[in-house]
Amino acid sequence: MPFEIYPLLMFGVAVFILLMGYPVAFSLSGTAILFALFGVQMDVFDLSFFGAYPERIFGIMRNQTLIAIPLFIFMGVMLERSKISEELLETMGMLFGKIRGGLGISVCIVGALLAASTGIVGATVVTMGLISLPSMLRFNYSNSLASGIVAASGTLGQIIPPSIILIILGDVISSAHQQAQLAMGNFSPTSVSVGDLFVGALLPGLVLVGLYIFYIAIIAFLKPDAAPALPNEVLKSVTGYKLWVKVGKVLIPPLLLIMGVLGSILAGLATPTEAASVGCVGGIVLTAFKGQLNLKILREVMITTTHVNCMVFVILLGASMFSLVFRGFEGDVVVHHMLTSLPGGVASAFLVVMLIMFIMGFFLDFFEITFVVVPIVGPILLMMGLDPIWLGVMIAINLQTSFLTPPFGFALFYLRGVAPDSVSTMDIYKGVVPFIFLQLLMLIILWFWPSLATWLPGVVYGTG
Repeated sequence: MPFEIYPLLMFGVAVFILLMGYPVAFSLSGTAILFALFGVQMDVFDLSFFGAYPERIFGIMRNQTLIAIPLFIFMGVMLERSKISEELLETMGMLFGKIRGGLGISVCIVGALLAASTGIVGATVVTMGLISLPSMLRFNYSNSLASGIVAASGTLGQIIPPSIILIILGDVISSAHQQAQLAMGNFSPTSVSVGDLFVGALLPGLVLVGLYIFYIAIIAFLKPDAAPALPNEVLKSVTGYKLWVKVGKVLIPPLLLIMGVLGSILAGLATPTEAASVGCVGGIVLTAFKGQLNLKILREVMITTTHVNCMVFVILLGASMFSLVFRGFEGDVVVHHMLTSLPGGVASAFLVVMLIMFIMGFFLDFFEITFVVVPIVGPILLMMGLDPIWLGVMIAINLQTSFLTPPFGFALFYLRGVAPDSVSTMDIYKGVVPFIFLQLLMLIILWFWPSLATWLPGVVYGTG
């Protein structure tokens, strides 16, 4: 069997085992060990490669950037318990309810605020599905439009910082960037931080929210029955001065928290890890301010944080072993040859990688794709001249799009689990299709105007 087949076969077996539903970390590490032993028997693999694995483990333990993961998870889960989303949706609905499509626009804005506050996609989709979807249906919104708005707004937590996904992707992109520079002979490589990716994703995320709102406004204008204004009897419950006081009470606390977290990063006062600790304290204070903080809640938040954090880091350890064995089979060389030999150069290589990730996003979680695929293709694409910040933002939006795409998008499963029986699965599928095209439009915009992702990091950090 040709030597080039081994790494490709290893990758295929790992994906197959993942699709069978086995735990990610053990699927990756188990595949790595299986192929390592098989390679030794076939005299095509040297077990001495495993000597580097302990150093990889200690590298993960010493990585200060990854400390931000449990901190942001804690902040997000704590804010979820504070019931802030319910108040935001109710108040913003009254604020925009006078105009057609106003309730849908308010859901988008709240989705963006929750994304910038929690950064946990699944929790946001479920929360908004439980609260905002029944409200929109009660006020005669189209089933498909309401479903699409909730699913698309809930996934904004993937691209709008602070996002757990951006932290992980930023760390992987940073490592890939250093590998690419070393491979090109630069033995004093510059680093790309998670903060760079946070700042780089901010403007594209806000533009995406603007595209959502513009689409809802167009639909409300063309099809008034699909997105009506709220009835007067609902709007009259709180009006004038009282409404603005209520808006201030609901909006100011989360906005202060967002300013504390993102503002400290943008101002260069704190790293993402340090800002995450600010977010934790702010989340506790905000929950206490809402009267939701007690020992039971604190215990539940800490248990949930521990569970999610353990899952992420065990996957990281398994993926580290997988990538080590993959490189032992010279898989990086094989993939590099495949991508560089494509007609069309870097553009073709990038499009092929994005298409593969998009399809894999139907079946695999973001963590699996980030830990398995990005370390393999990232250094190669960066060696071909792509900007690391731009590449990271493009990957994040691409996978966000795949999570919305029927029939396997993860956000659709989350929403289907909490949607009323009156909303069919086909309603959800039809509703997300326009938002998928909007996200593809966002990718096209970034392709032609990469400065949308690189300009702000250049201003803040001098890296763009």
